[in-house]
Amino acid sequence: MIMGGSIMQKIDIHVHTSMFKGIPRRGSNTVLASPDELMEMYRRLGVEKGVILPGISVECSFQLQSNEEVMAIAQKWPNKFDWFCNIDPRMGGNTPDYDLSYFIKYYKDRGAKGLGEIESNLHFDDPYVENLFYHCEKNEMPVLFHIAPEQGSGNYGLIDDLKLPRLEKALAKYPRLMFIGHSQPFWAEIGDDATEENRNDYPTGKIAKEGRLVELMRKYPNLYGDLSAGSGYNALARDPEFAFDFIEEFQDRLYFGTDICAPTDDMRLSFWLDDAVEAGKISEQAYAKVSRENAIKHLGIH
Repeated sequence: MIMGGSIMQKIDIHVHTSMFKGIPRRGSNTVLASPDELMEMYRRLGVEKGVILPGISVECSFQLQSNEEVMAIAQKWPNKFDWFCNIDPRMGGNTPDYDLSYFIKYYKDRGAKGLGEIESNLHFDDPYVENLFYHCEKNEMPVLFHIAPEQGSGNYGLIDDLKLPRLEKALAKYPRLMFIGHSQPFWAEIGDDATEENRNDYPTGKIAKEGRLVELMRKYPNLYGDLSAGSGYNALARDPEFAFDFIEEFQDRLYFGTDICAPTDDMRLSFWLDDAVEAGKISEQAYAKVSRENAIKHLGIH
């Protein structure tokens, strides 16, 4: 929606930041953006508020982060940040029947709007992961997950196969749980051209036939899409005409996000959405929902 000739300020449901400049990632020397650096990036991108996702998993994070740190950032800048908590499925007693509600309730009572990003490199239908889903559903706590194509070899995120059969199993088993999908193997499935070779990358070219992701979103109303990072942007930008129809059809279940980690990250989705609505390619209603209204309505971000 264009308000009085100005572009709508967005809510970013997927971002990473830290109060501390910690150890750089090997090979890149990048570290997480500080809150001040992130707020400057937001000013340029037209983002009003971000939802911080703690990096707690050893499979992914070079700088492990506590739920308490991101809660403190959100409390210090309440007009700029909200937060998700993050729980590894193995926390507590390292058993697949541990009462993870103990953790979830604690953080939800202190303002956490959801749980994620889940980066533990376990299968979607691993008993530990299903226990986490069970307790999230029980506590009405949305989950944001990263999908991996396999275990080990530098991968992080919940493991699923081509065509996402394990995700479908979870969607059916936990119908009252909001699943928010993210990462290359998730968004590669927007077209029917996902393969074992390209699913953990960024497939290119026109989408000749709808993929498994479109099928799952039509079948399961508890599946939502996080458009952050190169994976979400690529899913739209590779075939804009297909993307415009996709956004219109699923406008109630898509979220704007950036997945900013480092202060040098290049994020184009905000401008892509702005250009699309200005050109009349997507409706003002869909633009507003994806940009901010879905985050307000479904996640309680204000």
